[in-house]
Amino acid sequence: MVQITRAASVAVLACALVLPAAAPAAAEPVPDAAVAVAASRPRLPTPTGPYAVGSSVLHLVDRSRPDPWVPEAGGRELMVTVHYPAARAGGGRHAGYATTEETRLLVQGMGIESAVPARELAGTRTNSRVDVRPASGRHPLVLLSPGFGVSRYTLTHLAEDLASRGYVVASVDHAYESYGIAVPGGRMLTCVACEAVDEHGADPGRVTAARAADMTFVLDRLTGRDPAWRYSRVIDGTRVGMAGHSIGGAAAATAMAADPRIDAGINMDGAFWDRLPAKGLRGRPFMMLGTDDAVHRPGGTDTTWDSTWPTLDGWKRWVTVSGSEHFTFSDSPVVLSHFGLPQPPLPADRAITLTRTFVAAFFDEHLRATPQPVLTGPTPAHPEARFHTP
Repeated sequence: MVQITRAASVAVLACALVLPAAAPAAAEPVPDAAVAVAASRPRLPTPTGPYAVGSSVLHLVDRSRPDPWVPEAGGRELMVTVHYPAARAGGGRHAGYATTEETRLLVQGMGIESAVPARELAGTRTNSRVDVRPASGRHPLVLLSPGFGVSRYTLTHLAEDLASRGYVVASVDHAYESYGIAVPGGRMLTCVACEAVDEHGADPGRVTAARAADMTFVLDRLTGRDPAWRYSRVIDGTRVGMAGHSIGGAAAATAMAADPRIDAGINMDGAFWDRLPAKGLRGRPFMMLGTDDAVHRPGGTDTTWDSTWPTLDGWKRWVTVSGSEHFTFSDSPVVLSHFGLPQPPLPADRAITLTRTFVAAFFDEHLRATPQPVLTGPTPAHPEARFHTP
């Protein structure tokens, strides 16, 4: 495992996010109350692509291996939200974000419960509709992995935007690695891994290794002969990418090294916990997208970016975003802005735009073979982006 400073490890592992989730349906409020409740809830930005967005939730259990944190669990349990291009706008009900109990555990774990009411956070308005008919054709697949301690819903604005641009996006919750993951049967999986890593010094490489295996399993279940998703026919399994935030970004590189079906990857502001093998990524493209600070510039305190860069043996980019912070690359800017919490210098709308622009451009170039000028160097439209060639 690559060694980094304790300060840097805290920055990457303490992946707490202020994010919205969708609460179960409640009794119909009177009109005035309904307006007040709606006004108090965050709203995710409108996706930028030409498609409407559908959303399905899957519960998958890999019984071929024990869970690394709770071996007696009887398998590795995953919750997956699939966002996808829909055939038409409207129809179906709005997709939720998470449950109120999930957001309660999140804000409690982060110590922000006095500033962010869990129920309001849970009522965040999304832009997708549940299980609506997908658009015709076959679409590239993008896997998303969240940061340590948080859940898949913290990357929803990115997932919805990619789906609106014609991607199927599978956002994965990894068992016992989040403050709270709701699973069928009214159960809640809490962060056993947080205690193991943060308090008892367990190797974070256990996290990235488990997540790499998780993504192989998810790929099998989405593209295999007996697919777990009803609309799996729209997935083009020959064009697969992966992106992640924080340790989820580190897991993207680990997963690519383990599974040749993943064609391209992005690490959004995470330290690398594994050294790539001598064969690198076998020429496959990879982008490091992070904060423009003392951590993730060349020569920064997270030395794993410097040490990993030479081992990336295909197309590669090292891009930092001025004015950003660790959670810029998630839904956090939306929530910080909505609840009036302190924000980094980069405004929320620019944070959302930059994340969406660079992630979509990367996958358009490498999964669709469509050249993207924004990836060649600084542009007037995106002056916050800084390109590095150590």
